[in-house]
Amino acid sequence: MSKNHSHAPKKMKRKDYEKELRRLQAEVCKLQEWVKHKGLRVIVIFEGRDAAGKGGTIRALTERVSPRVFRTVALPAPSDREKSQMYIQRYMAHFPAAGEVVIFDRSWYNRAGVEPVMGFCTAEQHQRFLELCPVVEKYITDGGIQLIKFWLEVGDEEQKRRFEARISDPLRQWKLSAMDLPSRSKWFEYSRARDRMLEATDTEHAPWYILPSDDKRRARLNCIDHLLSLIPYEDVPRDEIKLPKRSMKGKYDDSASLEGRQFVPSRY
Repeated sequence: MSKNHSHAPKKMKRKDYEKELRRLQAEVCKLQEWVKHKGLRVIVIFEGRDAAGKGGTIRALTERVSPRVFRTVALPAPSDREKSQMYIQRYMAHFPAAGEVVIFDRSWYNRAGVEPVMGFCTAEQHQRFLELCPVVEKYITDGGIQLIKFWLEVGDEEQKRRFEARISDPLRQWKLSAMDLPSRSKWFEYSRARDRMLEATDTEHAPWYILPSDDKRRARLNCIDHLLSLIPYEDVPRDEIKLPKRSMKGKYDDSASLEGRQFVPSRY
């Protein structure tokens, strides 16, 4: 997992990135048709430190596909009622049916990271989760759901740079959560929690894939490329599409009928 950053490749040019992203997104569209055709059920989990790039990676993966097939789930903090439920219960309510890929932007692994580090669960609850999680995930995969888990690994200096950009840029300030700044001061606590999580839950039936994310563009491309390699798919035959001619039955001046209505001002 360690890297010699002095030999890191040069930053990818935007033109090269966008060209390759478009190619990969076209493949994701093919995968989407295959998932629907075969009735597959897939869960993709994105975890990592704050500012690791989870949101941008998920957007790159999903921006060209149907939200009814690729569903993104980002749950808020649990309500009082949800706190009284079995821990994983509120996540299971979002599990995929046939022909769906559900993407969790953070998941039940909150109990392996933010909760123990920030004191939102007890040490006993944390340990119990690490013991039971592989068993529950085996039940999920034995039930026919493919479970794919990505851990985005951002470096200390890059996380610091991204937090500073969020603080200074009004277009990014919305990304700052109540947990971001405290999490920055607890770097090594998060590292130890990550190590315990990987040790306990990196299993044969549900392995973790570590995604270095200091270079956002390469991380997004590598993630999509690897995801495509994990779900074998083929082209689905499609009927030839022919645009029908407009019927002239009931013809009238439909644009004139809008006169007198309120239009959006044309400023650009």
